[in-house]
Amino acid sequence: MAKDFYEVLGVSKNASEAEIKRAYRKLALQWHPDRNKSSEANEKFKEINKAYEVLSDSKKKEVYDQYGEAAFKPGAGFGAEGPFGAQTQSGRYGPFTYTYTTYGGQPGGGFEGVDFGGFSDPFEIFEQFFGGGSPFGRHQPRRTVYRLTIDFMEAVKGVEKIVEVEGKRQKIKIPAGVDDGSHIRFSDYDVVVEVQPDSRFKREDYDLVTDIEISFTQAALGDVVAVPTIDGTLNLKIQPGTQSGTFIRLRGKGVPHVHGGGRGDQYVRVKVTIPTRLTSRQKEILSEFEEEGKKKRGWF
Repeated sequence: MAKDFYEVLGVSKNASEAEIKRAYRKLALQWHPDRNKSSEANEKFKEINKAYEVLSDSKKKEVYDQYGEAAFKPGAGFGAEGPFGAQTQSGRYGPFTYTYTTYGGQPGGGFEGVDFGGFSDPFEIFEQFFGGGSPFGRHQPRRTVYRLTIDFMEAVKGVEKIVEVEGKRQKIKIPAGVDDGSHIRFSDYDVVVEVQPDSRFKREDYDLVTDIEISFTQAALGDVVAVPTIDGTLNLKIQPGTQSGTFIRLRGKGVPHVHGGGRGDQYVRVKVTIPTRLTSRQKEILSEFEEEGKKKRGWF
């Protein structure tokens, strides 16, 4: 039985273009046969590319939603190769092998008009993650690539920078939400963004993780603590009885999606600190606390 393209990418039928693109990028890197040596990697990688090829194109997606995968197979009433036609390219580039099928390609091959999840073609993955060039772009003139270092807050909020390119000063706009290693294409050159880390935030895709430390008393009795976010300090209520390692979700407080359409979330990880030095009175109080707990058959 044919697999549902939405299930292959792990997205809902109402998923946005950005969500489909993000799911494809993550899965393509996870299952590429040159990185994943499991026996199922090759077929899984083909499924992922096939699903994205259809769901990333609004016209193909509309046909798929109406007729399913059968619309793209020979003999489906749409012509020899489905409603769009199909082309396959395969071969070897350096130490990497590749096979890719595209529907609706231009005569003689090529991928004009197809959006490959933020890559200029499906195997820009080679350049960004394996250190090699794309086999589909090797006949194109090589574009000049510059590297630009920005700080964490500039990356998540966006920034304009004055740069000097071939002796000329230019103003370039870095969109909000870029990550370390992001490629931005300008008129006649590319920029690779290098993002300096921030000790307060750990980024995971468009989500952020922040650690806060609270005392044993705050964890037991509850409190309101200040938490850093990219929008400024936020007062967060700690519920009584909060355990160390608890994650508290701040919806919509993460990184803006680089192509628009919302923001990720921020997760606050609570760490309860245990004092290493206690006064005699503190020890006495804790001993009383322990004895009282035994009378009530435990506090927790």
